[in-house]
Amino acid sequence: MKIPNVMTAKEAVKLIQSGNRVLIQGGSATPQTLVKAMVERAPELKGVEIVHLHTEGECGYTAPELSESFRTNAFFIGGNVRKMVGETVDYIPIFLSDIPSLFRQGYMDLDVVLVNVSPPDKHGFCSLGVSVDIVISGIEQGKKVIAQINPRMPRTFGDALVHVNNFDACVLVEEEIYEMKFVEPTEEEKAIGKNIAEIIDDGATLQMGIGGIPNAVLTFLHNHKDLGIHTEMFSEGIVDLVEKGVVNGSKKKLNPYKIISGFAMGTRRLYDFMDDNPEIEMNDIAYVNDTAVIRQNPKVTAINSAIEIDITGQVCADSIGSRMFSGVGGQMDFMRGAALSMGGKPIIAVTSTTHKGVSKIVPMLKQGAGVVTTRAHARFVATEYGVAELFGRNLKQRAQSLRDVAHPDHREDLDKAIFERFGSSLMVK
Repeated sequence: MKIPNVMTAKEAVKLIQSGNRVLIQGGSATPQTLVKAMVERAPELKGVEIVHLHTEGECGYTAPELSESFRTNAFFIGGNVRKMVGETVDYIPIFLSDIPSLFRQGYMDLDVVLVNVSPPDKHGFCSLGVSVDIVISGIEQGKKVIAQINPRMPRTFGDALVHVNNFDACVLVEEEIYEMKFVEPTEEEKAIGKNIAEIIDDGATLQMGIGGIPNAVLTFLHNHKDLGIHTEMFSEGIVDLVEKGVVNGSKKKLNPYKIISGFAMGTRRLYDFMDDNPEIEMNDIAYVNDTAVIRQNPKVTAINSAIEIDITGQVCADSIGSRMFSGVGGQMDFMRGAALSMGGKPIIAVTSTTHKGVSKIVPMLKQGAGVVTTRAHARFVATEYGVAELFGRNLKQRAQSLRDVAHPDHREDLDKAIFERFGSSLMVK
């Protein structure tokens, strides 16, 4: 099919005007060519607001010397913009599932949307590939959409398909999709993975992200049966489990036999696995992360991380004290969705200490720390020393359970804090 509105990146980004709000597709799909071309226009622009989830690659629009041209409001803080938070980057606290409603309900108008898509098929449909999440709602509501048409983008299904006529400008590129390399889990992460795998039931529906702990969990699931996937994001750790038949989705009540997700990050192996694979549906995050949707599957097991956890079960996952580090993301969407699922298990998984040996289980959260998961939502906390079950436990019992999975070097201090807060009454387990 002939592609309409073809032009160079330099020509395409002229659609961006001073004072515009621009949404950039994120994750591994970040459209690098378009972002660089936009930044090159900085001398011609003033007061452009950039919004996005976490992105990968260069983010020249955050440079202090371009602060009159660009200002960023991030829905989630990635490593590439983290140093500029409080300077040229601000953070919008919001549940991941709620972001599409900002666009659809008119809370946040979008002037221009930058996307990275596959070439159109014979019917004219391109695919958003590895990142559908919030960008599909942006395309629906954006006044102008600029697409880089990229044969390296895997073709995925679900809500990922967008007709080429929706694009006001098309830039033909061949650009590698960002690859997140597999990092071998540490011994502590392997221990956590083993502890979590032991409480995952056959037939469970999994939500897990990327990184050492999720990778470690997946390596201990090869003897499980009939697992399903419904997750905001995934990486290539699931590929082996799919190929071995461990993950088949046969016990899911909603979207059986399908892997449901919003975005994916991994290496080319993952992207090749996703390409033209009808088993995988990449969907609008308003659907994927809707608790009313999540709860319909049985035994939803949601595995999320934290920065620190206090002895009552309050979970800080977005900041170090008052310094913003990441974001709320979809943690609460899945923690609550899993809790509402029949037989569901919402799990917070952390190493017991930081790399510097500081305990992550603490008497009180740091001043200014954000509570992402409340003590009422926290049910399971896993470390390399075991799994603390908090559901139905009173504050004293919770404190004792969390103390028992803390690093041994910090348990004496936690004992003192528990005594000072709750007295010496018997901790019933």
